[in-house]
Amino acid sequence: MRQPGFIGPSYTLRSVNVDAQRCVNLYPELDEIGTGKNQEVAALVSTPGLLKLATLGTGPVRGLYRASSGNVLAVSGTGLYEITVPTAPVLLATGTTGSGAVSMADNGVHLVMVDGTKGYALNLATGVVVEITDPEFPPGANVVQFLDQYLIVNEPGTSRFWFSALSDATSWDGLDFASAEGSPDKLITLRVNNRELILVGDDSLEIFFNSGDPDTPFQRIQGAFIEQGIAAKETLREIDNSPFWLGRDEHGNGIVWRLVGYQGKRVSTHAVEQAIAGYGDLTAATAYTFQWKGHSFYALNFPGANTTWVFDIATGLWHEQTYTKTTGGEIRHRAENHCFDGTRHLVGDFENGNLYQLSDEVYTDDVAPITRRRRAPHRANDGKRIFNYSFQLDMETGVGLVSGNGSDPKLMYRFSDDGGHTWSQEKWVSAGKIGEYRRRAIWRRLGSTRDRVDEVVCTDPVKMTWISALHGVEGGAH
Repeated sequence: MRQPGFIGPSYTLRSVNVDAQRCVNLYPELDEIGTGKNQEVAALVSTPGLLKLATLGTGPVRGLYRASSGNVLAVSGTGLYEITVPTAPVLLATGTTGSGAVSMADNGVHLVMVDGTKGYALNLATGVVVEITDPEFPPGANVVQFLDQYLIVNEPGTSRFWFSALSDATSWDGLDFASAEGSPDKLITLRVNNRELILVGDDSLEIFFNSGDPDTPFQRIQGAFIEQGIAAKETLREIDNSPFWLGRDEHGNGIVWRLVGYQGKRVSTHAVEQAIAGYGDLTAATAYTFQWKGHSFYALNFPGANTTWVFDIATGLWHEQTYTKTTGGEIRHRAENHCFDGTRHLVGDFENGNLYQLSDEVYTDDVAPITRRRRAPHRANDGKRIFNYSFQLDMETGVGLVSGNGSDPKLMYRFSDDGGHTWSQEKWVSAGKIGEYRRRAIWRRLGSTRDRVDEVVCTDPVKMTWISALHGVEGGAH
């Protein structure tokens, strides 16, 4: 008997007796024409591994940006690096101040960097970096965006945003500012999307456009105001032509929103929101976006959390990504920011200076194993006893490596008969050495229960494609 719902998202509610699902370092991929094996509409496939390319100083990697010139720039620690050849980064300058994220944008001539303390301008042609010393440059700016030859920055602690002279990142006029005034809250961050300027405060969001007026070029779009602000500045990111952010307003926080037109659409689930509610202070949360094999992902990190939450726009489902420590246990994924250089997906480490490439041909996170886990929905039969003769993971077998770790990859299976509170002993089977395509991943003699939660885990460095779960069961009496 095939189990409906085995291919699914992470969805653990406050009571695991209701739902205890997890999908870790795997994500559901739809069979778009609906003719998959056993009529499954999706399969679970591996998230990409991390291939280490270089180490940019002591880190952490605070910003990654692909300039209009095609050059990739990274700020790691206090250093600015050019990454023309990812394995041979060039240190352009040192001395950036502050800590935390660095925001970057360019106008084709200068690239502006702001870090919450100072602003810097990089001449893209010469590689020379100078501090922006114009006295009218707003103090403490920590977000910069480009729109119609203007570079736009925020002024923390106020509702104001400032814009540079046209095509000149080093010239700022004391009268060239405007304010988000739809609500009395402070402006936290801003983002350009579809040539509109999105301004987000503690409790509200409003949208401006370039009117062409030489004196007041940026003006509010009538009706483009939402009473929904942001909980963490670094969670406002854009993909699939839409901004996403971790929200807050006067009533609370912890919901993830997507801007659709001029309205916010909730994309988080109660399960995700329940997890977020347990992370304490949310202001240091960060996010990055990337497009991978036709999927558009929004990845959300929380300091101190043991997982990274990832929303897949293609399916509308959430999965998790974790990093397995060499000392044991799992923490959030290592990627803090992302940049696509035209051929590679580059990510920077949140804790050190490592620069990685996302790769689906690498099945480790640098040298660490990747723990892939699927905890399935409850299986019950109206309170009747279920006799479990076997559990089979229908998957692509025979994926072992030629030699070494992963040459005979193993799968671990365990189950819970008390709603997901405690677990059975681990049971291991082979996923098939290289070429053993007919091998079945099957476990037998699994006892009886009235309610069972199944879990499968693999840590070997091999490709994983999980299609469905097949159960040999027989129903009994109450």
